[in-house]
Amino acid sequence: MKQKKNQFLLLFKILLTKFVKRIPLLCNMIKESTLEKLKILADAAKYDVSCASSGTTRGNPAKTLGTAAGWGICHSFTADGRCISLFKILMTNHCIYDCAYCSNRRTNELKRVAFTPQELAELTIEFYRRNYIEGLFLSSGVIRNPDYTMEQMIAVVKELREVHRFNGYIHMKSIPGASQLLVNRAGMYVDRLSVNIEIPTEESLKKLAPEKDYLSVWKPMKYIKQGILENSEDRKKFSKTPKFVPAGQSTQMIIGATPENDNQILTLASKLYNVESMKRVYYSGYIHINQNDDRLPVLQQPPLVREHRLYQADWLMRFYNFQVNEIVNEENPTLDLEIDPKISWALRHPDFFPIDVNTAPYEAILRIPGVGVLSAKKIITARRYGKLTSEQLKKIGVVMKRAKYFIVCRELPMNTVNEVSPEYVRKQLIDNKTKEKYPGQLKFDFVV
Repeated sequence: MKQKKNQFLLLFKILLTKFVKRIPLLCNMIKESTLEKLKILADAAKYDVSCASSGTTRGNPAKTLGTAAGWGICHSFTADGRCISLFKILMTNHCIYDCAYCSNRRTNELKRVAFTPQELAELTIEFYRRNYIEGLFLSSGVIRNPDYTMEQMIAVVKELREVHRFNGYIHMKSIPGASQLLVNRAGMYVDRLSVNIEIPTEESLKKLAPEKDYLSVWKPMKYIKQGILENSEDRKKFSKTPKFVPAGQSTQMIIGATPENDNQILTLASKLYNVESMKRVYYSGYIHINQNDDRLPVLQQPPLVREHRLYQADWLMRFYNFQVNEIVNEENPTLDLEIDPKISWALRHPDFFPIDVNTAPYEAILRIPGVGVLSAKKIITARRYGKLTSEQLKKIGVVMKRAKYFIVCRELPMNTVNEVSPEYVRKQLIDNKTKEKYPGQLKFDFVV
């Protein structure tokens, strides 16, 4: 055993040494000016979070470089253990706008740099060939005007596809205010297009970014949606028609920079999913970057717990058949930071429980706290062969610490939410560590 451990450590050291040696080689290849641009623009791109998964599948034709896989491209580990990533970069941090919440705003004193389309395309290919990345996430500040910026970004993806024959995943930000012609052209080269809403209401957007308006955001979204629908019809007639934005579109909202409540935010997200055929809505906790702007709230730390709860609520809408008014509404406009939205709903509706896992329909089982989509499907399958016990539910993947208050099964004692009260269950399930670590996540300290 000890010998095997030593062999493993030796192998790990060899691999680590080889990896470390590759870094200077790459840096030597890159011009000093390009390396400086890379440092500045890669750092500036970190505030955009809407680049998690591809949702597309594409093969690897002959004489092409790279591929896009159905399990997605992200900045973490896949279910099969692979760590995969995107090259996340701004084309430039020059910007004609002066948005209060943006680090690249026009009035900020910082070093302005820009890549040429050729530089950025070559850099992407060099990173890919060394297995550092699997795709590109391209965004940009707005230079001259939206159309000019879009033309420059299209030049990058066009060179990657047509010159370098790059077949990997590309996610590109569509610039608000860009023409339909340019949006359609970009959609033929990339896997995903996205337009950031940034601020949940037009009133707040006008306050923090007076040079922008909601119309310039919604128009590109509609162009993308229209392009997807037209492309779908064309592909029915001609099977070899190139796909238009095969991974769909996404958007991002900044959370905590403005006083909108969770009801307003999730209502907008629901509208986007139902009307605009949106793949994903991302929520980004506000980071207090620009210290001297009295239009912004003074937050000691980003509202990370609130951001997490919004993602959980978003998940309930997308996969658990919850309507937005079941999660938040005018009577309950904010999400509970101490418990997740599913438990919160269950505690507000004790009359819905207990659920008999051996007889209840799939839709009802989905509503049980501690039961996920996969677990619910397994329950439906497993109960065909006999009555389920609590031990069997554990093996299926049910989190019994939560579920036991909301279910009955073959031998589980009757100790449900109706018998012990919702207040008692809440005390048992509350995450005290979250409460202590992130106090006051929903409080706003606006400077007036």
